[in-house]
Amino acid sequence: MHNLGILLSGRGSNFVAIADSIDAGRIAGARIAIVISNKADAPGLTTARQRGLNAVIIPSKGRPRAEHDREVVATLKQHSVDLVCLAGYMRLLSPWFVQQFPRQILNIHPSLLPAFPGLEAQEQAFAYGVKVSGCTVHFVDEELDHGPIIVQRTVVVLDADDEHTLAARILEQEHIAYTEAINLVLGGKFDVTGRRLKQRIEMAR
Repeated sequence: MHNLGILLSGRGSNFVAIADSIDAGRIAGARIAIVISNKADAPGLTTARQRGLNAVIIPSKGRPRAEHDREVVATLKQHSVDLVCLAGYMRLLSPWFVQQFPRQILNIHPSLLPAFPGLEAQEQAFAYGVKVSGCTVHFVDEELDHGPIIVQRTVVVLDADDEHTLAARILEQEHIAYTEAINLVLGGKFDVTGRRLKQRIEMAR
């Protein structure tokens, strides 16, 4: 059984999608071992507790980054977490944090990286006038929205769209993409060369 750790700062809709996929058997052999938020008022914490999951607050405001990171890492390791999933976690992870979970931290971003990293990605895409946008699940490394790409899903930008309707349709694809990416990573049948992730195709005997 693989133990997942969820980090969130808000409502955590991607966390809910992951939990729903586990409950429905779309992610097999996995359980959410711990949900951590840096914000006490994060709605995702309430949702986690309503689902009977372990959920804790580790406040970040006014604390040195290193001290906060140490406490989060210690909590993840205490719960034997195999894979860390960022679900709207509004903090940059320090290089030290990333090094504690090499190729074990996933993030989802609402654009087709490397386009439009950082905040307000959908608004950036809409303002730039792109015809196709989407979402990206990637491994987390020491740089913002940068690690090797695991899954991308595309969303056509309609003439009738504004940034809100575009964001809503991208979010639907995020929920699908995160499940795909978790299954791929937990399955372990892939190699990463440079920035390229390639799935291994095993020949039937």
